[in-house]
Amino acid sequence: MASLITCPHCGERPKEEFTIRGDATVTQPSPEADGEVWHAYVHLRENPRGLHKEYWHHTSGCRRWLVVTRDTVSHDVIDVSDAGAAA
Repeated sequence: MASLITCPHCGERPKEEFTIRGDATVTQPSPEADGEVWHAYVHLRENPRGLHKEYWHHTSGCRRWLVVTRDTVSHDVIDVSDAGAAA
């Protein structure tokens, strides 16, 4: 059985319609930040166990950016919200 994601705009859709785009918990440094700060932002990331927020793009649907809260152990999707509304 295919995994389903409930898009707030399109309803239940197969996960293959979405593209995971990265960690939604980090904040981009200012353009003036030094190289060490940018190195840490780009290359050094945590690999959390448990609930984690990620940016997902509904590439084959409404094309909206979403924030998906997912359990990294079981891969269960806990919550999905519009990334624009969260900002």
